[in-house]
Amino acid sequence: MIEVRGLSKAFGAVRALDGVNMHVEEGSIYGLVGPNGAGKTTLLQHVAGVMRPDAGTVCVGGAAVWENPQVKEAISYVPSDFYFFRQARVRDLCLLHASVFPRFDVQRFEQLAQTYGFDAQRTVRTLSKGMQKQLAFCLALAARPDVLLLDEPLDGLDPAARHAVLGQVMDEVAKRRMTVLVSSHNLRELTDICDHVGIMDTGRMRLERDLEDLQGGFVKVQVAFAEDEGQGVARVMPQLDVLHAETQGRLHTLVVRGGASQVEALLQREGAVFVNVLPLSLEEIFIYEVGGAHHE
Repeated sequence: MIEVRGLSKAFGAVRALDGVNMHVEEGSIYGLVGPNGAGKTTLLQHVAGVMRPDAGTVCVGGAAVWENPQVKEAISYVPSDFYFFRQARVRDLCLLHASVFPRFDVQRFEQLAQTYGFDAQRTVRTLSKGMQKQLAFCLALAARPDVLLLDEPLDGLDPAARHAVLGQVMDEVAKRRMTVLVSSHNLRELTDICDHVGIMDTGRMRLERDLEDLQGGFVKVQVAFAEDEGQGVARVMPQLDVLHAETQGRLHTLVVRGGASQVEALLQREGAVFVNVLPLSLEEIFIYEVGGAHHE
């Protein structure tokens, strides 16, 4: 549904995107993660068609998105820093969006607004930041998009509102095979909803993977050897792709890129007397894959 090839964008001397490639399947929820300044928002703006690429292509549904109104009709974008006319009423915003988006369903908006308890006559300036974000969700979903782009969608929402928003998104994906591209720092909640994950760093896509495959490709292992003074772990370190290592007494903790069964088998062949293999969360994978290089 979304295909990005060789996308580059520079702002003066700052290269925000540097040859980014990304592939998002139809009907999937794709989580985009990365440190601050990695280029996530700039990438979403290109997919939304509101920013011109310096190089490369961005296609949605097989067609280029830049200056293509027909493609943009099928896209809804909820940015992290959105703007509403503060004196506008909720009803005014509904009518404004209906005049712009051919697919906009006023009845659907009214249903969503009722779910979140919005009074149609209430003005934007009387809404909290979290309520404004819920309103942005209502407007985006009422446009009946094929592609929903979300930039830090859960910022400012209380737990109940987060649960309601994620439930609405997953319901749309299940019913209409809507495709969702979501950028977020809340990696724990991405783990609950995402099918695929892309990790960005310094304007490049470090890796793209099915979430289950990604989590299966990294392990944390606690290991002890009969040898003293770290001789055993020194012997196995060159044979493993170690991202992080620490030692407490004779117990060594290693974060390793690889499958659990292969890592465990190697350690046992090398004479480990204790091996405990633990899965890593998406948050831990992100820290060791990207954050470790910057925050050691």
